[in-house]
Amino acid sequence: MMRKRWNRIWKHAVLAFFSLLSLAPFLWVMICATNTSVDMLRGKMTFGPNLWINFQTLVDTGRFVPAFFNSVRYTVVTTVLAVLISSAAGYAFVVYRTRAKDMVMKLLLLSMMIPAAAILIPMFRLFSRMSLLNTMTAFMLPSLATAFLIFLFRQAAMSFPMEIIQAARIDGVGEWNIFFRIFIPSMRSSYATAITMTFMNTWNAFLWPLVIMTDTKKTTMPVFLSVLTDTGYTPDYGAVMLAVAITTFPTLIVFFALQKSFINGMAGSLKG
Repeated sequence: MMRKRWNRIWKHAVLAFFSLLSLAPFLWVMICATNTSVDMLRGKMTFGPNLWINFQTLVDTGRFVPAFFNSVRYTVVTTVLAVLISSAAGYAFVVYRTRAKDMVMKLLLLSMMIPAAAILIPMFRLFSRMSLLNTMTAFMLPSLATAFLIFLFRQAAMSFPMEIIQAARIDGVGEWNIFFRIFIPSMRSSYATAITMTFMNTWNAFLWPLVIMTDTKKTTMPVFLSVLTDTGYTPDYGAVMLAVAITTFPTLIVFFALQKSFINGMAGSLKG
């Protein structure tokens, strides 16, 4: 009995150590965000009084506030639409039977092997000809129906009881009502997984916003961070680290809020 208890204590101690070790970079960023560039270069590892000054430096750039609210707006709208569209597609792949659906799914999965950088120039030319540069539409369209999300919801829908759908149809319930009132509430963990992954990927997107948003007032936080580090010969590292911390917080909040459902959703999709 004592041996099992000591083994459990040892395992928890090891896990706690590595958990603290993984938090060390973020803690260092938070410490640097409260200090000046000189203190940071000197290796100061304690919190300082410079947090508000660094925040004022960010605001004085004139691009921090628009970039932050652009990221919030783009990410929230993209996440909601992407999850709804992809879940409807994944649901349809399972519920409706057609001869071509397996081939279409194979083509979708095959498209995941194409690097995003390989289609960057054709996509830019396409959106440029459609006069969609510097628009939220251009930012969102490539992410609204990704192959991974469709596959994720397809796997989740495969574990959904078809008898419920058939019974609802017999009772005269419409297809959209079945999807919104029966399927979605039953697949909360899968939706939590999709929301978490889509939010994080969209919030952290850098290459596509950098190419498509040529107007500085339409840029997002990752693009703003890249510009912030290139200003002058000696960037204000305190302000840069504060911007990094602010950029990190939304993804942390979403992940920890949906952590349990995220894990259950991934496990359920793999089983399906």
